[in-house]
Amino acid sequence: MIVTLTANPSLDRTVELDAPLAPGEVQSAASMREDAGGKGINVARVLHDAGDAVRGVLPLAPADPYGAALGSELPTRAVPIAGHARCNLTITDPAGETTKLNLPGPTLDADTAGALVDAVVDACEGDGADWLALCGSLPPGADDDLYVRIIRAVRERLADPPRIAVDTSGPALAAVVADGNADLIKPNELELAELADARLPEGIPVERAVADISRALVPAKVGAALITLGGDGAVLVDAHGAVHATIPPNVRVRSTVGAGDSSLAGYLHAAQAGASAPERLASAVRYGSGTAALPGTRLATPDDLPTGEIVLTDLL
Repeated sequence: MIVTLTANPSLDRTVELDAPLAPGEVQSAASMREDAGGKGINVARVLHDAGDAVRGVLPLAPADPYGAALGSELPTRAVPIAGHARCNLTITDPAGETTKLNLPGPTLDADTAGALVDAVVDACEGDGADWLALCGSLPPGADDDLYVRIIRAVRERLADPPRIAVDTSGPALAAVVADGNADLIKPNELELAELADARLPEGIPVERAVADISRALVPAKVGAALITLGGDGAVLVDAHGAVHATIPPNVRVRSTVGAGDSSLAGYLHAAQAGASAPERLASAVRYGSGTAALPGTRLATPDDLPTGEIVLTDLL
């Protein structure tokens, strides 16, 4: 079982253009799609479609239109909150160029934050979770250390706590690295550089640059780091070393929305199957590439995964 938390869910509206975005101009859109999103829900959807047992925890008002878009197929646990989930707008063009406008979401007060912590602990205990994935930005009103609080509560209250993956950025990620001792973090290269207060050096491949930066964090602060690199694949750094995986050939990027979430889901899916670290990395890249090749906010299912070779290289 895998439990995910989406602290700041979003009703995602995606507009697909048939030409590049022209700021300041009036354009016709080719299509529009609306999905109940947020990183943790996206991860849970991909895992559910892959056949894994999963439950998504999220704050949600009973009358929120988000609930209708979410539906009942995905197992979830909702914590009542005042206010409706935010709406995010994504604009994509035929070349895969993506423009996103993200709203802040409703305020999470102290009582609701405490209820959210309790709900995550209860879900992990009741479902016998192997992994807990804490995903996405924190809503207004939440302290930067909310994920740290959840990690501590899970580990202190449960006799057999799950391994913990965190996919966030900024101060929330910095707090987890400083005090959370997560088993896995999943930044992209820019989020990693911000975390380390470093610039990605020029003149060396990005995969080597992120591996070098990550070695200051792994395993001293986190068990492992999965760094997604878009078209350059991904790097996995753990206590045993660093491995780079390329994306499969002939993947045509149509939308990057949800690709990072799918990468984390691919990693967790392989981990649940007992795969080795390189196999988990390859699964992450295959799922992320599968979603990137789909239009709008569609997320890859096993039928959507590219079949081309993924090249794995040790970064020693």
